[in-house]
Amino acid sequence: MAARVTVRRPGPTAALAFGLVAFVMVAAGCGLAASQQPVSFPPGSVGPEATVTGAVGQTRVAIAAALAASNIQLQDTTEPYRTAEPRGVAAAPRAVYQAILPDDPDGGFIVVYEFRDTASAVDAGNELAGYLGTGVGRIQYPTDARHTIRQVGTTLIHYTWAPSTSPDATSARVADALAGLGIGFAPPR
Repeated sequence: MAARVTVRRPGPTAALAFGLVAFVMVAAGCGLAASQQPVSFPPGSVGPEATVTGAVGQTRVAIAAALAASNIQLQDTTEPYRTAEPRGVAAAPRAVYQAILPDDPDGGFIVVYEFRDTASAVDAGNELAGYLGTGVGRIQYPTDARHTIRQVGTTLIHYTWAPSTSPDATSARVADALAGLGIGFAPPR
């Protein structure tokens, strides 16, 4: 060492202060100082919401009739369900129904969105199809996912199934039955 250079070691008070500061920082970082309330996310849709109007009811009747022609029943869902959707579509009032699939009780969800007019529903159909065919929307589904997107009046219908993950062959028949309703949109491949 050079002349007149001394090394100072922290005294017990400095070491205690440093330890206390380090403890507070670690505790805050680990969440000990944070709220003990669990983080919650918005619930998924369960059945029709009160914010939808008669247009969704009419679309439900059309869906039920189309499925009945293929001997498939439709019910209001009792399970929370939220599909991948772009921001503009996610903000729309929605109702969720379920085609009864004997071999897939956790499948068959059909989402009906409601928009202020038919032009908005068409725009939303194009937005949803584009989202599901590219980027973030595409990776949220199996590679063989089949999307049915139909516009009926001011509503938009969305149903998805995948041969690789759907244990009930009726899943494809649901898509075929819905394909006869309104105007369709196809995600790009």
